[in-house]
Amino acid sequence: MKDIILGKTGIKVPQNGFGALPIQRVSIEEAVRILRKAYDGGMRFFDTARAYSDSEIKLGEAFGTGYVEREDIIIATKTAAKTPEEFWKDLDTSLTNLKTDYIDIYQLHMMPQCFKPGDGTGLYECLVEAKRQGKIRHIGGTAHKLGVAKEIIESGLYETLQYPMSYLATDKEVELIHLCNKHEMGFISMKGLAGGLITNSKAAMAFISQFDGAVPIWGIQRESELDEWLAFMDSTPTMDDSIKAFIEKERKELMGDFCRGCGYCMPCTVGIQINQCNRMSLMLRRAPSASWLNEYWQAEMEKINDCVECGKCMTHCPYELQIPTLLRKNLEDYHEVLAGNRKVQ
Repeated sequence: MKDIILGKTGIKVPQNGFGALPIQRVSIEEAVRILRKAYDGGMRFFDTARAYSDSEIKLGEAFGTGYVEREDIIIATKTAAKTPEEFWKDLDTSLTNLKTDYIDIYQLHMMPQCFKPGDGTGLYECLVEAKRQGKIRHIGGTAHKLGVAKEIIESGLYETLQYPMSYLATDKEVELIHLCNKHEMGFISMKGLAGGLITNSKAAMAFISQFDGAVPIWGIQRESELDEWLAFMDSTPTMDDSIKAFIEKERKELMGDFCRGCGYCMPCTVGIQINQCNRMSLMLRRAPSASWLNEYWQAEMEKINDCVECGKCMTHCPYELQIPTLLRKNLEDYHEVLAGNRKVQ
């Protein structure tokens, strides 16, 4: 596993990071065990956020109690603050939760715009002041929209960009990595498995390992998942002909207007599990279908009939999907599968 440098931050880490969103779903004891195993296995980059319920607390329990030297790990967290008051509250809470007196990379979460000095929000000024105080080491931003991501890079104000990146990414999205390199910015790659649609970890790792200056953060909540990624520390897959052929086949099948399962559309006003129901057709064909055809999911899918097309979900979708239309298509396909008219495994 090669080490990469995150642009002008100078941060050097193995190209194999830990995304700590999923550990909010497991007990604190299990989370601590998994996080420490990740460190012992060679992972050094850990990404979390205030929005991830108790994820920060679990990281603090794992690493803020003397198990590691603080300078031996890189902690990145995020705030979705809209005001300076919210910013300072979030930052202080994160420092307390993480049991640390500084955060390596502090990121504005899912930025709707590129925040700049003098834009009236005061958020960028807060980042600069927090860095001056030594509470944060580096300034970063996360985005889901291509235009916003480009503006963040070209502003020259941020040291890292976090953006969804997998082998299903478009050429324009992949170009963001090269643009970051040009501007000496670190690139943090999230959603490397495209919200669960990608199931081949070897191909996912081979894809991102092509790019210097990019560190992937794999969402991990189970030891078996961690073991997959740790196995690549000693033997990192490369883009050989077989993997290239596999990825090309996947891209033909999965590219287009599909739901990545990010969940930013939630909650639905009538209770539809949009981030699952809106990709049901794909999940039926990429996982054992029986788990998606049980009574629970049949009932959840029927809630699509309750959609009032209020449009609230679409205003939050970073991929600008026509969500009600996609939901109806998924429900129609689901009915066909249930009736036996369309075959799945």
